[in-house]
Amino acid sequence: MKRRRIPAIWVRALLLLLLMTGVAFAWLKFRRTGTIVSLPTATARQGDFLVMVRCRGELGAARSIQLAAPLDVSDLQIVWLAPTGSQVKAGEVVIRFDPSHTQQDLKEKTAALKQAEASLEQAVAQARITAEQDKLDLAKARYEMEKARLEASKQTIVSVIQGQESAIDLRTAEEKVKVQEATNALHKESDEAKIASQKRLRDQAQMDVSLLERRLIQMQVKSPLNGVVTYLPNYTQGWMNSQPYKIGDHVYAGAALAEVPDLSTLQMEGKIDEDDRGRIAVGDDVLVHVDAFPEKPLNAKLTSISPLTEQSFTEWPPTRNFKGYALIQQPDPRMRPGMNAGADIIETKLHKAISIPARALFTVRGKPTVYVKSDREYVPKEVRVEARNPDEVAVEGIAAGTVVTLTQPAQETK
Repeated sequence: MKRRRIPAIWVRALLLLLLMTGVAFAWLKFRRTGTIVSLPTATARQGDFLVMVRCRGELGAARSIQLAAPLDVSDLQIVWLAPTGSQVKAGEVVIRFDPSHTQQDLKEKTAALKQAEASLEQAVAQARITAEQDKLDLAKARYEMEKARLEASKQTIVSVIQGQESAIDLRTAEEKVKVQEATNALHKESDEAKIASQKRLRDQAQMDVSLLERRLIQMQVKSPLNGVVTYLPNYTQGWMNSQPYKIGDHVYAGAALAEVPDLSTLQMEGKIDEDDRGRIAVGDDVLVHVDAFPEKPLNAKLTSISPLTEQSFTEWPPTRNFKGYALIQQPDPRMRPGMNAGADIIETKLHKAISIPARALFTVRGKPTVYVKSDREYVPKEVRVEARNPDEVAVEGIAAGTVVTLTQPAQETK
């Protein structure tokens, strides 16, 4: 029996159909593979998971000292200022005032002091001369008295008249001694009064010189600690025209001119939401992220929380927050008061927890789900959430190293 041959056109049609099926299958596989590659992914990690409260705020110094103009000097003029924002050390000059008037007054008072000292020395020398002369005069008077007493003792061997004359001379000599003693006492008191008066003038002149020397020292305001100098506003031209103090400004006695915060006491001042207040406590660890250099988190401790809320009207509707303070343990030298920063207050820590980015967790049919990458597709897998923070989620149900997607696959979003 003769076998029937299949027409060539049928063979070609069959081959074309097989070729089209292979191309379609390859295209579908390529499309699926391209979809997998195009989705962003992350790897689940195992380690310590931080449950934390995040807040925003700014840096401030717990200790800060104001620099003021001298209290006993008026009409001061600034002639030099350390650059604003510059670092200063304890004992360094920050502000200098014009010392010309004080220096001139000091020269005049110094001359007056020298004159008072010369007058005192002259009075002391004159008193010494007077005392020596009075001592000589008194000794002479006593000699005359003793001589007269000796003559009066001869009454028994001389005439009556001569004896009476000797007695009169003795009484006269005794009176001269008394007069000389009174004169010496008067001179002594007078000289002591003159010396005391000159000493008072000398002491007053010395006080004036010391006062001016102290004022001259106060013409240079020095920093009492290591820190950064910031100049305060000058309100002499009114509140609307106030500007930080500058060279050439006149200041009144005792005016507050600058502020030097202690950089070793820098702390984070953050606003804590009412809902988060019950989750934290004083003594909690804090990670501070300064906006100026966010790559370096700084360790801190929560030192205090305001007992009452503070209302802010900068947003609408107005918000109410607690103020929290976290002392930075090792401040960065680049940090300055007033810098914006964020803080993560650590509520608790989970050990050996599996964590994924918060973007990798989805809700599918009301249950928390992640999409795990396989060879050909992304497979949804239910997980249990242990804890959350603003960036990550701690889950159970997947192993460390599992690759999960950060976006939901397109076929699952329909």
